[in-house]
Amino acid sequence: MAGSSSRRRKRFAFSGDMRLRRRSQFRAVLSAGIRKSVGPLKVYALPNELGRPRLGLAVSRRVGPAVFRNRVKRRVREAFRLLQHDLPRGYDLVVRARPHDLLTLAEYQRILFKAVRALHRSWTNKADQPDSGSASSPGR
Repeated sequence: MAGSSSRRRKRFAFSGDMRLRRRSQFRAVLSAGIRKSVGPLKVYALPNELGRPRLGLAVSRRVGPAVFRNRVKRRVREAFRLLQHDLPRGYDLVVRARPHDLLTLAEYQRILFKAVRALHRSWTNKADQPDSGSASSPGR
């Protein structure tokens, strides 16, 4: 394994530090007001200082029975895990699912990527606009 340390492999783990867990974390992202709806998912984003994306899921009972909701959450979580290196760095994301028929993993990946890319553009445009008196600016 002499040459393996010089080449870093991308890790596709979904560890605990990549999740939003606390109510305050969810509230912060939701109150930022920047959101994008694509298909059955509504994605909210807020820049963080961590340099890596984090994910929070909100799937209400209206989406379906527990087995179906858990299946949706597993697929969205897996889509995030596989896309984590392709997503813009440093965003806290909250994904809300609306009632829908179950999609394939590839469809969830496409939807998530499209939404996050649009949200990144929104935050970038917001950061480029002249500051209107607020002292905080989003980090990228």
